[in-house]
Amino acid sequence: MNCPECQSVIPQGKTFCPKCGHQAPAQIPHGTSPATSGVNEKFLFWACFVSLIATSFAFVTRFAVLGDWGREFNLTGTQMGEIGGAGVWPFALSIILFSLVIDRIGYGTAMLFAFASHILYGILVAFVAPNVGSHGYTVLYVGSFILALGNGTVEAVTNPVVATMFSKEKTKWLNMLHAGWPAGLVVAGLITMGLGGADWRVKVGLIFIPAFIYGLMMLGQKWPVQERVAAGVSYMGMLQEFGVLASLLVVPIIMRQIATVFGLPIYMELVLDAILIGAFAMTVKGAPGSPMLFVLMLIMMPLATTELGTDGWITTLMEKAMPAIHLPPVTVLVYTSFIMMLLRFCAGPIIHRLKPLGLLAASAAIAAVGLLLLSGATGIMILVVATVYALGNTFSWPTMLGIVSEQCPRGGALTLNAVGGMGMLAVGVLGMPFIGWLQDSSATRHLQQEQPALCQQVEKEATGIVGRYTAIDQEKTDKLSAADQATVNAIVEKAKHGALATMAIFPVIMLIGYLLLMGYFAGKGGYKAVELTAGGEAAREAAGSGTEPAQPKAGSTS
Repeated sequence: MNCPECQSVIPQGKTFCPKCGHQAPAQIPHGTSPATSGVNEKFLFWACFVSLIATSFAFVTRFAVLGDWGREFNLTGTQMGEIGGAGVWPFALSIILFSLVIDRIGYGTAMLFAFASHILYGILVAFVAPNVGSHGYTVLYVGSFILALGNGTVEAVTNPVVATMFSKEKTKWLNMLHAGWPAGLVVAGLITMGLGGADWRVKVGLIFIPAFIYGLMMLGQKWPVQERVAAGVSYMGMLQEFGVLASLLVVPIIMRQIATVFGLPIYMELVLDAILIGAFAMTVKGAPGSPMLFVLMLIMMPLATTELGTDGWITTLMEKAMPAIHLPPVTVLVYTSFIMMLLRFCAGPIIHRLKPLGLLAASAAIAAVGLLLLSGATGIMILVVATVYALGNTFSWPTMLGIVSEQCPRGGALTLNAVGGMGMLAVGVLGMPFIGWLQDSSATRHLQQEQPALCQQVEKEATGIVGRYTAIDQEKTDKLSAADQATVNAIVEKAKHGALATMAIFPVIMLIGYLLLMGYFAGKGGYKAVELTAGGEAAREAAGSGTEPAQPKAGSTS
């Protein structure tokens, strides 16, 4: 057999090319899948599911103990924010970077790295940090950074593995896989409630439970050959499917995050953007990539902002309604996560009826309505209406991954995971700053209208994602009389609540995008998943046909 990468002869019985190290297309008897032969698919799925639970365990416990870290290690607000950020932004880097090499190093090796990252995080934070004196901040930062790399690696592995094992029902099984995230939030939230005021190290140590479980489950398992490898699509073919268009989105947003973390000047950031995009363009010989991938990545930006960015805002509002019914604030997280978990497990029949794009369009419409209703809800109705909003968000992220996997399979792990990484980066670099600006500008405008004299006393000039703007200075507010403080805070809170209606623009943009895509596929005879075939892809690679999309098989509807 010939290597799909360099066309060198691979000796019989060898699974990797002796010249370039590329994985060989599997030689499997007729009637079986070359990608999953010998794989215990259901067992491996549940191992992947538990690994996602581990990532959400870490998410819940880190934010539950952040205040404890601040008190014990005498951290400033800035330092706490830096530690919080270190647990998020490296996720996006690792999910994209690992996707470039994961088919060569192997899924088992990558998951070993993720497992080691989770265990090392627990050891550093729970056992080392309390015993290093003034270096506690450094250990917490490094531990959070390692954790984020491990979390990104988990997604870099589990998404393409599940999409390959269940290639006929990708969207359904990716939704079920991503039920692991809310499942972890529910379990970790309930345990955290039960622990109450227990030592923070106990809460951090919860990560060891799911980590050791998935580590043992994956031990000795046979991993599938990713479908693009099994079909004979070369590494270059994967990069060309990603293409220059996608790099124009991914590279600048990654560099924006890196420049923010390391304080790089804007001119250096732009120079690095140009160098990296130019180098990639030369590598892929100018291949533009899949236009469908480019469109889906654009839609992922408002999707991530709606789901991840707005959620924190809404959770704060809901938590303020909890004392009225005598429940702890974490009840909100457990309640909404439980709904999301159940619905994702039931995604199959819904996807069969609505099709992936129909489900996304319905979800976007529900999310927009939920945000509009939330902007005027008060008291316990905030919790009721937030349920509607949560329904709109449940299927969005995993269904988008499913569509990318179905429409851009030649891109393998790279295109699938780059969309998720793009979403995480977009919400951190663009979405959250925009939400912050929206809250500030709304609060200032309402205070100026209702209490202009007070507004002059507490306003300040600031610079953000939209340039210079006016915001409320909390330090100036704290110097006011108790009555004036109450007045300012009430108006600000009401303004931020009402600003949720403006956030509905994001799901509306998504809805328009989905409707246009539905019209596009309707003109092509309906939505069909693209299937890769070893013979067809080998011929295509040999002909050097670039990045023309593979033709879907008849009847390959999702």
